[in-house]
Parts: sequence; structure tokens; C-alpha cells
Amino acid sequence: MSWKNQSGGPWGGGPRGPWGSGPQSPGPNPPDLEDLIRRGQDRLRSVMPGGFGSTKGVILVVALVVAAWLLSGFYRVQPDEQGVVLRFGRFIATSNPGLNYHLPYPVESVLTPKVTRINRIDIGNRTGDDPRRAGALRDVPEESLMLTGDENIVDVDFAVFWMVKPAAAGSTEDVGAADFLFNVQNPEGTIKAVAESAMREVVGRTNIQPILTGARQGIEQSVQELMQQTLDRYRSGILVTQVQLQKVDPPQQVIDSFRDVQAARADAERLQNEAQAYANRVVPEARGEASRISQGAQAYKERAIIEAQGQAARFLSVLTEYEKAPEVTRQRIYLETLERVFGGMDKIIIDPSAQGGQGVVPYLPLGALDRSRPAGQTQGTAQGATR
Repeated sequence: MSWKNQSGGPWGGGPRGPWGSGPQSPGPNPPDLEDLIRRGQDRLRSVMPGGFGSTKGVILVVALVVAAWLLSGFYRVQPDEQGVVLRFGRFIATSNPGLNYHLPYPVESVLTPKVTRINRIDIGNRTGDDPRRAGALRDVPEESLMLTGDENIVDVDFAVFWMVKPAAAGSTEDVGAADFLFNVQNPEGTIKAVAESAMREVVGRTNIQPILTGARQGIEQSVQELMQQTLDRYRSGILVTQVQLQKVDPPQQVIDSFRDVQAARADAERLQNEAQAYANRVVPEARGEASRISQGAQAYKERAIIEAQGQAARFLSVLTEYEKAPEVTRQRIYLETLERVFGGMDKIIIDPSAQGGQGVVPYLPLGALDRSRPAGQTQGTAQGATR
């Protein structure tokens, strides 16, 4: 029985307190709970004339409960998610984004992991704990220091980008989302361990010089492939999208010495390139000069041979004529030789058999006159003589 139905409190009838008034409410009076229950019962009786105890009432209540239970099987998968349907806790199928249906709980249930979100894990460094230095990185040497193939130590910081491997709707073979949910207990820890192991294996097969210079892209690709093979072998349901090297340096204690070595190697390569350029310029010039000299010698050889053959042929022809008329040929050779010897000399002819004089034979030196006159005058004189 409620308080307001009592005949009176210890201070007499009516709702009064010890000072002559009942309890005062600071706000509006709350509705009476018993009155609300009574009104609800009256409305149900109007719907079900037989009351709750009748057969129709029980059937209607059971039908409403079953309908509500069946409607609870509808579920929505967001665009960045994939549904993983479980029947009594066992995986049976996947579902695409949108409105889907499964048998209501506890027969079937659904999990919706995010399969399009790209996740990142940094290995070898961590974000600083100091809030005053936002974005500062803290080096983790136990993860980043690695041994190379030529027994050097290198400090490698890198990042791994990964996502849950999606599967086709209804597929039960390649079910990356289900494998990710049920085969991997700590995804980030697993990926970090696999990434560190793969990086150490690839770096251990490579010398330090390519790692520090031009082999970064090849190392990233090799580590990504090795990680994916390992994760697929574990059926982890994880897809490695990219491996990105952040920093590749020698240990901090010897980095200055390594930089000096790098500078010396760069100078050596520069000098080698300059020497190669000089050789590329000088060697063709020397080869060209040698070829020119060789061709000149070959031409001189051929000319000398031809001239010798001509002289020999001329001598043979003279010999033939000499054998036919020795005296005439001898006289002709003698005169030709004198003509060749004395042709360009000033001559005085002396006849020892001359009588009454010194024996000097006068003659007209036409060649000397031609040499003393200008060319035009000589030509005019010759034309006048011709006329």
C-alpha cells in the first residue's frame, strides 16, 4: 500500500508532518507507478479479450517474440568492413558491405573487421614520450642494429604498411578476414617480429656498401615478398602493402669514419671517371694517327713499287732498242744526258779546232733572252715573229 493511501502518519490523519503539513516536493509530482501499470493492463485486456492466460494471448506473445528474434538477424556492414559469419562459433562465410542477414543469435553471429584501413608499424624507432617534443622519434637499437653480409653493423629504421586481406563474399577458401580474427592473437606483435626477421635475413645476405647507396629499393621489395610468404604460411590473413626504409646508417659511434670512407670512395670514382674520359679521348686520337701513318706508309710502298716497276720497264725497253742499234742508241743516250745536265746552265762553247782565235763559238742564247724579258713582252715578240 502506498504512502498516500494510509489513513495517517504518526501525527494523525492526512498527509501531514509534525509541523502540520505533508512532505512538499520541490518540483512537479512524479507519476504513480501503480497507476501506469494498471493502465497498461487495461490496454492489453482490450487487445486480448481473454487476457494473458488465454490461448490467443499466449500465441500472440510467442509470435511477437519469435518475430523480434528473427528480425534481430539483420545487420549492416560498413564500406571499410567485411562481415565474418559464425555459426555456433564456427566460421561459415563472409559478407559484403551493406545490409545482410544471418540466423539470429545464438545460432549465428557476425564479426566486422576493418579490411580497407592501411595500418603502419615502425620498427627501429618510436615516437618520443615527452609531450613537449611532439613528433620526436626515439631510436630502438635492439630492433634497428643488424649484421650485414660482410660482417659490418648497420642501423636500419623502416616502416611496414599492412591491411587485412579481404576475401570475396561467400568464399570459404581464401578468407583473410577470418584468418586474421582467429589465427593471429597479437597482429601488431606478429607483424613486427616477422618484419624484423625478414629484414635481418635480407640485410645479412647483402654487403654494407649497396645497403648504404643504391640497393634500397631492392631491399624493400625483397623484405615485402619474404614477409608476405611467411604471413601466408601462418595463414594470418594479413596483406603487406609496402615496406619503406626510413634511415640506413652505420652505427652512431662510427658514422663519421664511414662518411670519410664514403667521401674517399666518391673521390676515387670521380678520378676513375676522369681517367676513363681522358682515355676515351686520347685512345681514338692515337688510333687515328696510327691508322693515318699506316695508310701513308702503305701508299708510299705502293708508289715506290710502281715507280720501280716503271723504271725497270723503261730500262728493258731501252735495252731492247740498244741491242737493235748499239751505236745509235749509245749516241742518243749520250745526247739526252748532256741535254738533261746542261739544259739549265750558262754555256760557252769552245771549238779547239778553230783557226786564228780562241776557239769560242758564238751562238744566240734564246733561252737566256726569254728569261730576262717579262712574260707579256716575250709572248708579244713571239707573236710578232710568228707573223
